[in-house]
Amino acid sequence: MNDREAREAGSASAEARRAVPGYAPKPAEDFRQDMMVRYLHAMASYSAQAAAAEPAVTGHDTVGGTSHATPHTKGVAALQVRYILKRTMAGVPPETPYLDVARMLAREQIGAVAVVDGSGRVIGVVAESDLLARAASLASDGERTGTFRRLFGRRQHPGEAGVTAAALMSTPPLTVHPWTSLAEAARTAARSRIRQMFVTDHKGRLVGVVSRSELLQALVRDDKAIREEVVSHVLSDELGIDPAVVDVHVHNGTVTLSGSLPADLAGRLTDAVARIPDVFEVADHLTMR
Repeated sequence: MNDREAREAGSASAEARRAVPGYAPKPAEDFRQDMMVRYLHAMASYSAQAAAAEPAVTGHDTVGGTSHATPHTKGVAALQVRYILKRTMAGVPPETPYLDVARMLAREQIGAVAVVDGSGRVIGVVAESDLLARAASLASDGERTGTFRRLFGRRQHPGEAGVTAAALMSTPPLTVHPWTSLAEAARTAARSRIRQMFVTDHKGRLVGVVSRSELLQALVRDDKAIREEVVSHVLSDELGIDPAVVDVHVHNGTVTLSGSLPADLAGRLTDAVARIPDVFEVADHLTMR
């Protein structure tokens, strides 16, 4: 093959590669992306509601012997971390060796561990990124042969001696309380780009952990729950409309309304449904009478 033929063959190959889709999203990924869009929409709705009106304090929540004011709100704003707190987690003392922390994260399949003092207070966090940074430091010290074998404990590297959780941890730790709203916890996790939020009591002692996925699932209700709110709360309670005259269908956060209503009620209905934080879109198929 001469140079011209080689160039033509290369050009044809490149064109063929461009013509073939390089990536096809899987259904599971489409679902995750849809959930994230709905989550962001819910957060935006909550922020708008919070900015429009300061919620009135109507009660107090006692946690760990201390009274905390709780706002009288609906939906996202009323949810607190304690309602989804199901997992407890043991922290590690500051003197825990580096390799023991790494083994714990691998064994428990978690992304971070809290470092606690003698009274159980969270004083720092060691994340996978901290361990990877340490591993990178060891790998670049000039002793390439067997570095990763030593990292897994077959033989200790001289640079590992004396490295403990206290030396690796990030401070100050980002924590939330059981009475923290889910919306605020989610904002903290998003701003800090962390996968887990450690939960502490009023004295800063570790009581559990929640993940970003748990926050997401709690903040974005499923379609069945959204339909129930539209039918029971918006139609019946708020607008006094007989649910039998309006067909409500919800799919992936999109609410489709069909039926026949007076013009003034139809407009109020679509506006009320659109204000529900978990609703992504309203498809108005209502006819006026």
